[in-house]
Amino acid sequence: MPFPFRRSLNPCLLALGLSVAPPAVLASSPFTLHIEPLGSYASDIFDRSGAEIVAHDAKTQRLFVVNAFSGQVDVLDVRQPAMPSLLFSIDLSDYGSAVNSVDVHKGLVVAVVENAVRTNPGRALFLDVNGRVLANVEVGALPDMVTFTPDGKRVLVANEGEPSDDYSTDPEGSVSIIDLPNNIRHLTQARVRTARFDKFNDAQLDASIRIFGPGATVAQDLEPEYITVSKDSKTAWVTLQESNAIAVLDIKSGKFTELRGLGFKDHLLSGNELDVSDRDDRINITNWPVLGIYQPDAIASYEYRGNTYIVTANEGDARAYTGFNEESRFRALAGSKPVCPDSGRFNAFYANNEMGITNLSQLRDNANMGRLTVTSATGLRADGSCYEDIYAFGARSFSIWTTDLEQVYDSGADYERITAEMFPDHFNSNHRENSFDSRSDDKGPEPEGVTVAKLWGRTYAFVGLERIGGVMVHDITDPRAPVFVQYLNNRDFGAAPGTPEAGDLGAEGLMVIEAHKSPIPGVPLLAVANEVSGTTSLFRIGRDLTPRNP
Repeated sequence: MPFPFRRSLNPCLLALGLSVAPPAVLASSPFTLHIEPLGSYASDIFDRSGAEIVAHDAKTQRLFVVNAFSGQVDVLDVRQPAMPSLLFSIDLSDYGSAVNSVDVHKGLVVAVVENAVRTNPGRALFLDVNGRVLANVEVGALPDMVTFTPDGKRVLVANEGEPSDDYSTDPEGSVSIIDLPNNIRHLTQARVRTARFDKFNDAQLDASIRIFGPGATVAQDLEPEYITVSKDSKTAWVTLQESNAIAVLDIKSGKFTELRGLGFKDHLLSGNELDVSDRDDRINITNWPVLGIYQPDAIASYEYRGNTYIVTANEGDARAYTGFNEESRFRALAGSKPVCPDSGRFNAFYANNEMGITNLSQLRDNANMGRLTVTSATGLRADGSCYEDIYAFGARSFSIWTTDLEQVYDSGADYERITAEMFPDHFNSNHRENSFDSRSDDKGPEPEGVTVAKLWGRTYAFVGLERIGGVMVHDITDPRAPVFVQYLNNRDFGAAPGTPEAGDLGAEGLMVIEAHKSPIPGVPLLAVANEVSGTTSLFRIGRDLTPRNP
């Protein structure tokens, strides 16, 4: 299945005034990456999370893939990466209702399983590469992500602690720290420590940290989603997606030391444009009076000139339960409580937009901003009388931050512009159907997964797009000056989703198999688990040494 590589700008987009920078490399780099497909394994499970998270064992050349639908971990043989095949599946249903994450370190596999009652504690299971359970311990409610520290001495588990659907039970979010013994069979519950958020219950928090669940304390409202660990294995950074924050964890002490809000993305600023309507029958990436809530899902980290930087995939996520639902269309939101008549952001938009929109009634039209999914929980004036600002979920981008959570880079409107140029007939398509513009009203391409790898002396970020699919590749060696390298999408829009011919749909988990661990000696590979198509795909990463004209 061919990939859409570099091509000239589409004349239809040029007519709309859109432009997309072609793939490029840093001036100091003598090469660019060239990524091509090798092979895929299909679980034949469509739209039921048949492939979510992927981990690799170098000695056996096996991939461990979370098959959430079956409650199993699928073990794939990738010794011939062009023909990955299923060796066996590990059934963990005796330990809980669903497997959520997996990781591998030197032949030791760890998987986390949620309780049949999601608000009750889950379990972390340790296995050998043949699927034999060697030990298991209790962790927090809804363990959603697991990772070894780089030194292999500990395992960290992000316990999301989501509420029950009626919101009658709301467990605290936490991170379990499992100190591993020399012999994993000697692991006991005494080696599990829990990092909690209780200390922040009465703290003065950054204004961009969203604490809004009904009747929830801070500790209940914070829901750990994903973890990245420093190279020295001493510090972890934890995304708190719904709350738009990142927590800093001192691993040795087992305590959170900081809680940092990520601020908001101003979509009125040049470079931060977005398409907000699925009812305008066109690609319209422009400025709107909206603030984006970054709300990253996956997170990664790397070092540059002795400093650590954090990379986030700014997916966005809402609390949408029967007992509490913050989602609203902008049209409905503005109808239930008015936009403040003296809102500076709206007045600035009316005065400067080129679409002729001069009032709220026009803005609320479905062909304009009326269909945009926004939150009703954030943006009210202090007296609760009207909405001062409008906030949408996610930022449709990836960002790079210092360890103080100062943003040094954001990809702005690039993802919508690039996908529009590459796939103008399926811009902002959903992953369950081949559509046009169907996700513009709701998080757009939805960057969800991210992994970082150092290849041939340079650092690259690979960002998975959940909806239209595919992976964005960036050279992030200099965190303040990343360069877009390539967008690869192993999806065939000519085939119906749910058929084998459709290819990869719903990129979720990504990892790079380093050259010295690869089944092809000296050649790094990219592995992507796709939750909607249920496929796990491998890609060969090469470098193009052809000199480029300046």
